[in-house]
Amino acid sequence: MRSHLRLFLAGMAVALPLLPAAAQEDAGRAYYAGKTVRMVVGSGPGGGYDVFTRIIAPYFSKTLGTTVVVENRPGAGGLTSMNYLYTAPPDGLSLSLANGSGAAFAQLTNQPGVRYDLTKYGYLATVGAPPSVWLVSPDSPIKTVAEALARKEKWRWAASGSTSGLAIGAAFTCEALRMDCQIVAGYTGSNQAAFALTRGEMDAQFQAESSATHFVRSKEAAPIATMSRVRSRFFPNHPTIFEAVKLDDDQAWYFDFYDKISNLGRIVIVPPNMPAARLSFMQAAMKETLANPQLIADGERAERIIEYLDPESTLKNARGVISDPTPAQRKRVQDIIAKIQDEEIK
Repeated sequence: MRSHLRLFLAGMAVALPLLPAAAQEDAGRAYYAGKTVRMVVGSGPGGGYDVFTRIIAPYFSKTLGTTVVVENRPGAGGLTSMNYLYTAPPDGLSLSLANGSGAAFAQLTNQPGVRYDLTKYGYLATVGAPPSVWLVSPDSPIKTVAEALARKEKWRWAASGSTSGLAIGAAFTCEALRMDCQIVAGYTGSNQAAFALTRGEMDAQFQAESSATHFVRSKEAAPIATMSRVRSRFFPNHPTIFEAVKLDDDQAWYFDFYDKISNLGRIVIVPPNMPAARLSFMQAAMKETLANPQLIADGERAERIIEYLDPESTLKNARGVISDPTPAQRKRVQDIIAKIQDEEIK
C-alpha cells in the first residue's frame, strides 16, 4: 500500500509541471490564498532597493492574490539578506529584489560572510541593470573628472558595506584612475550615504542612475560622469568616464569589468530548490507584475525604471559573471575588496 502511495505521489510531482497553464495558475492561486509572502531587502528603509521593492510589492500582491510585505534585513552590504534567502524554505513565500552585482563580487572574492552560491538561487527576473554615476556634494567646486583628478586632497567616498555596489564601484574608480581615496563603508544604505554627501561629510558617491537622479533632483548630490561606455538616460549632458578622461588599456579594463558585473543588475530571486511548478508560477506572476503599465508609470514617477529581463537570461548572466573571470582577474578584484575592508577595520 505504501509503495503504491509513493508511486502515486512521485507521479503527481512529475505531472504537475505538465498541467495546462490554466490548471497551474488555479493551483498557484489556491496555494497563495490566505498566505503572506515576504519580499526581503538587503538594506535599510529609504535606499534604492527598498524604494524599488515597495513600489513592486503591492502589484505583486494583486497578481498572487495574497499579502506581500517588505522586510528589511540590512547588514554586510547585502550579504545578510542573501544568506537568509539562501537557507529559507523553498516554499514560495520568500523572495528578494537583490543587488546582483554586489552579490557576485562577494562570491568572486570569497568573502568570509558569503554562504550562498549565486548560480543556485531560483530566478524570477531582472528588474533593471542601470549604469552607475559618479556623484559629488551639491556644493562641491569639482564639476568634471579632470578637476577631480587634479585635486590634491584625499577623496572620501560614502558606501554601505565593503561588498556593496557603492563601495566596490568607488574602489574600482579609485584603482583605475589611481586616485588617493578613503572608502567609508559604514552607512546602512544609499539614502544615508547621500545625506553624508549633502552634509559635506563625504566627497563622493558611486550610485546607480535611478537613485542618482533622485538625489540630484532633490539637490543632495551633483553628477560628474556616468561610469559606463553609454551615457545615462537621466544625465545625457554628462560624459561617460571613457569620454571624460583618456584611459589606457589597463584602466579601461577596470571600468569594463565592473560594467559587465553591473549588468547582472537588480535580480529577483527565491531560495534554491523550489519545486518546478511553483517556481514557474512565480516567474509568470512576476513577469505579469513587471509588465503592468501602472507599475511602470509609478516607477518612472519615482525615477525607478523597470526593464524586465526573463529568468532564463538572468540565470545565464549570473552563471557568466561567476565562471568567466580568470584567476588573475579574480586576484585583482580580491585585492581591491581587501583595500576596502582594511579601511573598515581602521
